[in-house]
Amino acid sequence: MRIVDVVQRSLMLLAILLFLMPLTAAAQDQVRILQSNAAGDRVHIIDAATNKVVAEIKGIEAAHGITASPDASRIYVSNEADETLDVADAKTLTVVKKIPLSGRPNNIAISPDGRRVYVGIRQAVGNNPGVADVIDTASLTKVKSIRTEGPVHNLYVTPDGRNVVAGDASADGYVSVLDTRTDAPAWSVKLGDNIRPMAISKNPDGSTRSIFVQVGDFNGFVVVDFAARKEVARIKLPPLAAGRTAIPAGSSESHGVAVTADQKTLVVCSRLNNTLYTYSLPDLKPQGAANLTGRGCAWVTLTPDGKRAYAADPVGNSTLVVDLTSMKEVAKIAVGQVPKRNHTMVIPAARPTGTR
Repeated sequence: MRIVDVVQRSLMLLAILLFLMPLTAAAQDQVRILQSNAAGDRVHIIDAATNKVVAEIKGIEAAHGITASPDASRIYVSNEADETLDVADAKTLTVVKKIPLSGRPNNIAISPDGRRVYVGIRQAVGNNPGVADVIDTASLTKVKSIRTEGPVHNLYVTPDGRNVVAGDASADGYVSVLDTRTDAPAWSVKLGDNIRPMAISKNPDGSTRSIFVQVGDFNGFVVVDFAARKEVARIKLPPLAAGRTAIPAGSSESHGVAVTADQKTLVVCSRLNNTLYTYSLPDLKPQGAANLTGRGCAWVTLTPDGKRAYAADPVGNSTLVVDLTSMKEVAKIAVGQVPKRNHTMVIPAARPTGTR
C-alpha cells in the first residue's frame, strides 16, 4: 500500500472520530447535586463534572428535604416556613406548585417510579404521634397521611419501592416501616434515641437487606436487619485521628450516611471527627477515612458510579467533595446559608430519534 493511501485512510478515520465525539458526549447522562440551604431561600445546583454551582432555585424559605423525579423534570423541596411541598420545574427552575401539608415537614423521598413523594411531618397530627404525607405526583395533591410511631425527622423509600422507612425525632427512637402498596404501617423497631439520617442496602434480588441508622449523640451507626425486623449491631466510628481537633456537634456526632449503587460500600460522616469513613458491605469492615477541611460534615450524597461523595458542611456553608478511591477531599464548593440535605439528580441523556 502506498504511503499516500495510508495517510488518506488515517485522515478519513480521524475525521470520523472527530464527528462521532460530540455525539458520544451528548449521549452521556448529566449528574447534578441538589443542595438545600436551611437558613436561606434557595437551592444550589452543582454540576458534578465541574464541581461548580451552575444554577439556583430561588424563593424557597427554610428548605429541608429535597429530591427529584426519575426523569429529572421536577425537583421537590419541603418548605418548613410555609409547611408545603414545593414543586419546581427543572428546566425553568421556578416553583410551579406549593402543596399544603399536614404540618411542618422535614425529609422527603420519592418512589422509584416517581408516582409518589413521601413527606415526613415533624409533629403529632390529630391522634397520630406522627405521619408521613403521601403526595400523588400526577395530580400534585396530598392523598393520604400514614401513621408513624413518632414525629418524623428522616424518611426514605426502600430501593424496591415496597416500603417507606421513617425515623422518629423523639427520645423513643422508633423506626417505622410503612407499606407503599397499602399506604399503611407495616412494623416498627425501637432504638431508644432520636433517629438521625439513615441508609438502606439491598439483596441481589432487589429486596431490602439492612437499614443503617444514626442515632442521638452516638458517634457511629445502628444496623437493623430488615427481614428479622430487629437491631443486630451498633458500630462505633474510629477515634479521632492524631493531630485532629474534635468539632462539638451537639446531639448528632455521626450524621450523614449513604450506600453506593453497587452495594459494596457504606459511607458515613462523623461531624465530631470532621471525617468521612467507608465500610465494606455486607461485612462492614473499615476501609478508609477522609479527613475534611470544613467544620463538620453532616449530610452526604453519592455520584451514581460511587466514585465521589458530596458532604454538606452546615457550619462552613459549603459542600465538600471526596474522591472515594483516594479518600481525599478534592473540592470545597461555596453554597448558601446552613446547607443540609442534598440529593443526586441524574439528567438522562437525550436519545437519538428512533431508539428505545
